[in-house]
Amino acid sequence: MATEKILIVDDDMNICELLRLYLEKEGYSTVIANDGQSAITAFQEEQPGITLLDIMLPGLDGWQVCREIRKISNKPIIMLTAKGETFDKVLGLELGADDYIVKPFETKEVVARIKAVLRRTSTTVSETVKEVNFDKLSINLTNYELKVNGEQVDTPPKEMELIFHLASNPNRVFTRDQLLDEVWGFDYYGDSRTVDVHVKRLREKLEGVSDKWELKTVWGVGYKFETK
Repeated sequence: MATEKILIVDDDMNICELLRLYLEKEGYSTVIANDGQSAITAFQEEQPGITLLDIMLPGLDGWQVCREIRKISNKPIIMLTAKGETFDKVLGLELGADDYIVKPFETKEVVARIKAVLRRTSTTVSETVKEVNFDKLSINLTNYELKVNGEQVDTPPKEMELIFHLASNPNRVFTRDQLLDEVWGFDYYGDSRTVDVHVKRLREKLEGVSDKWELKTVWGVGYKFETK
């Protein structure tokens, strides 16, 4: 039986009530917030295991709420967006969202997405310390710490997960689609610019640190963490 607490953030009371009824029937406990500031307060006070976050909210919008949550927690966030709204998937993923669902949605789909995201994150938590080390580089996914020359470098969660995944498989080439599937963990529809954006930002942090490894582009294929 499910025991996770879920924070539902939407200014549409009917959607909140529908999700609450269905999720509690599935065994989850729920907390509801109807605007951005209330969502941040509820997150801090209730410490939910996962957040369903609408983008269009009174006051602070979903993007701003996502940013604030990511400053204090790596708990999963699923973005909700109405059909027809301008929704930049790349932006959502860059800010640290774990998945997104387009309205109108089937409640069964929401539950399936929640279970998939929780399955991934709970697996990560239950495993032993996840750390890889190379010359002048330490990547600790358990604590989400990236250290270059012994100094911690501020790195968003998805960048951490991407560099850890690549560095855990040195010299293996991954396509962009493989990385989206294995790092983001869900079917991503649309182009794969988000991988390029994350690699570019990682390179800014790691370029020239050591001549014994390199975050390398394999033209026409994808990327690899090359060791020498």
